[in-house]
Amino acid sequence: LVQVRKLSEKMLEQERIARDQEIARRLLEADNRRKTEELEEARTLQLSMLPKEVPKVPNLEIAAYMKTATEVGGDYYDFCSGDEGTLTVAIGDATNHGMKAGLMVSLIKSLFLADAPCMDLISFLNKCSQTIKKMQLGNLYMSMLLLQIKDSQFTATAAGMPPILIYRNQEHRVEELTIKGLPLGGPGVSKYRKLERTIAPGDTILLMSDGFPELFNNEMKMLDYSGVREIFKEIGQKSPR
Repeated sequence: LVQVRKLSEKMLEQERIARDQEIARRLLEADNRRKTEELEEARTLQLSMLPKEVPKVPNLEIAAYMKTATEVGGDYYDFCSGDEGTLTVAIGDATNHGMKAGLMVSLIKSLFLADAPCMDLISFLNKCSQTIKKMQLGNLYMSMLLLQIKDSQFTATAAGMPPILIYRNQEHRVEELTIKGLPLGGPGVSKYRKLERTIAPGDTILLMSDGFPELFNNEMKMLDYSGVREIFKEIGQKSPR
């Protein structure tokens, strides 16, 4: 009788363990399914923030490319064609990932669409930074670069973004332009500055987020900024498309 009772208790314990394991498995599946759905929603939001097509501007050939990561980030780019052939380009990168980054991109895009037609670059960065701070989003910031181009002249400003690269076709060289400035919404006060440059026929301007130099080549080595410059020098004379 004692032996039967022990066997019965052992079987009940095994059944309890199996039941608990099955519950844990189902909870894990539900959590993974929820995370997958949230990731897909974040990716859909991220892509919806991007222009459906690049603008057509006389004497300019424009191309844009973004490859979303497994974990959706806050990469963003946008265009606005103004009067008399002026083109304003914005690229940005929000800290954090998922829906939080999507919230930041949505905010910046709204401000960009409202201000772009008559935008002063420095004033726009200050406005964005102040707006983000007022929203009290914690450690959620936005790096951003703005470039306005008309004919053979462009003006640029930046807040925590990688350098601008210019392929100079006549000299077959790459010029690097670094514009210092703290990310938008960050602590402290940053005095943003702008620079102006002239471009010639055949020159190419490369704007990028930090995700580009962090890519790995076929040898599984990170490109880094030096690698990006080398590749850009080799192909800079080709069509961006």
